[in-house]
Amino acid sequence: MKRSYQAELMDDFSIKDERIDIALNELKVINKYLGGILTTKIALKHFVFSNDENLRILDIGSGSSDNLLAIKNKYQNLQILSIDKNIRVLKASDNIAVKINSDAFRLPLKNQSCDIVHAALFLHHFKEEEIKILLEEFLRVAKRGIIINDLRRSLFALMGIKILTLLFSKSEMVKNDAPLSVKRGFNKLGLLKLLSEMEIKNFIIRKKWAFRWMLIIKR
Repeated sequence: MKRSYQAELMDDFSIKDERIDIALNELKVINKYLGGILTTKIALKHFVFSNDENLRILDIGSGSSDNLLAIKNKYQNLQILSIDKNIRVLKASDNIAVKINSDAFRLPLKNQSCDIVHAALFLHHFKEEEIKILLEEFLRVAKRGIIINDLRRSLFALMGIKILTLLFSKSEMVKNDAPLSVKRGFNKLGLLKLLSEMEIKNFIIRKKWAFRWMLIIKR
């Protein structure tokens, strides 16, 4: 299955009504039961060696930052900086002290001003050349590295998400975007090609439940 570049409804930043809130609530369920939280949790272990460690994480395209909030009880000194281009998304984010309404291509942060950049279900929204620019910007602001938590492109994943959203979703945005997200997801060869072209060598890539990639890039 070739990678799709069809735009998702979530990419339309003129949408700033209750459709965003409904979609975010359903994405929380998807992350909880389909590996989003678990993938982020496992990835953090590659960077953090003590639960009491001070940790500053920039959550790019944050949505509600639910992946990070779900593990905040384990990391007591975790500071989450949520950044999203859609102001409605940021307003819907609970329990986040620092919210930044900004474009991810030009982060309003100094070099190495956070420990880790976390991007969950974010990079699949972009073309490969755009992803390269984003990763360069992420590496600029990160002291330790980057956590990418994104989708594996697969016919099985596509069939599964179509069935799940048909049966359980009440959000027209999720019904439209979830299958598209799978089509815009990645295969291993594509990720390795992208990393090679950027001359990134210090990385870990693993398959995770359900049809997820965990990509860790260390500085």
